[in-house]
Amino acid sequence: MQYNDFAFIYDNLMDNVDYDKWVEYIEKIIKKEDVQVKNILELACGTGNLTIPFAKKNYDILGIDISEEMLSVAREKCIDKGIEVVFLNQDMTELDFEIYNLDCVLCACDGFNYILENEDIQSIFDNVYGLLKQKGVFIFDISSYNKLSNILGNNTFGENREDITYIWENYFDDESDMVEMNLAFFTRNGEYYQKFEETHYQRAYKNHEIIKMLKKSGFEYINVYKDFTFSEADEETERVFFVCKK
Repeated sequence: MQYNDFAFIYDNLMDNVDYDKWVEYIEKIIKKEDVQVKNILELACGTGNLTIPFAKKNYDILGIDISEEMLSVAREKCIDKGIEVVFLNQDMTELDFEIYNLDCVLCACDGFNYILENEDIQSIFDNVYGLLKQKGVFIFDISSYNKLSNILGNNTFGENREDITYIWENYFDDESDMVEMNLAFFTRNGEYYQKFEETHYQRAYKNHEIIKMLKKSGFEYINVYKDFTFSEADEETERVFFVCKK
């Protein structure tokens, strides 16, 4: 199972990620698309690293994630910061959400790479289209095919920190377009280290595959940007942003 024990050290290991930059870029997208956004549904919200900054900016945001452990961390962070955010433990492939006419649906930080089957991601896109208001905006990003197959795929990474050491081994399968990520963590517990392991699977999607499914769901207005810019994504792009309007 993914994001069990890992959930409780996730933020420590992601301390190099500039989430403020992420929020700033998403707000630039909203402004560029000239959409009035007051409420946001965030899919695969994890530990709330985007949810909480958006809530602090007075957006009415609700976060959904499949990992109760990740949500537990997110709720604790909200308590510490004195912020009220609603989090729901749901699998986004079986989205059970009855509030319609949403201004914005958001999914960031590889959320859709964890959806391994076409029919599941198609179902999500269908549901999102139904939940959005007319001219509502759907914003999401994925790690690109290039990143998963060439940069992460079949490579090993590791880091030795003061209280955490990890080894991250990846294997990319060209037939299934999936990368298997085997992670081993060693966390300090007094004089000793405690070891735990998780295996994650991510699917590498090509941009045209995603666009085809979005169009099938009804989205006709689709922009595809590269790496926190408004330039069109190309083969060298590592993070692809999709911006769709209903």
